[in-house]
Amino acid sequence: MPKLVRLYIVSVAIGFGVAALFAAAMIGFDIGGLRHLVQGEPLAIFLLWFFNGIVFSGVQFAYAIMRMAEKPQPPRGGRAIRVTGQPVRVRAEARASERRRG
Repeated sequence: MPKLVRLYIVSVAIGFGVAALFAAAMIGFDIGGLRHLVQGEPLAIFLLWFFNGIVFSGVQFAYAIMRMAEKPQPPRGGRAIRVTGQPVRVRAEARASERRRG
């Protein structure tokens, strides 16, 4: 099995596990009267878990992919260039039509 597919399957499993904990906590703490709404409705509980699982597994997969990025390395070698100079004053005047009137 390719590594990316295995990573996706693991991310989905973690996401749905977290969604189960999240849905159980929402029902257990009765957030917004949710316990009363889903009481005796297994389909409602399943859909709550399933749709949260889709979201959490997508976030988990995105996090796993972004963690795989290489860390930026400082530049190596080359010559250091010394930059010297003086600030230059630039005069800018607004036209009469562009001036603010207060």
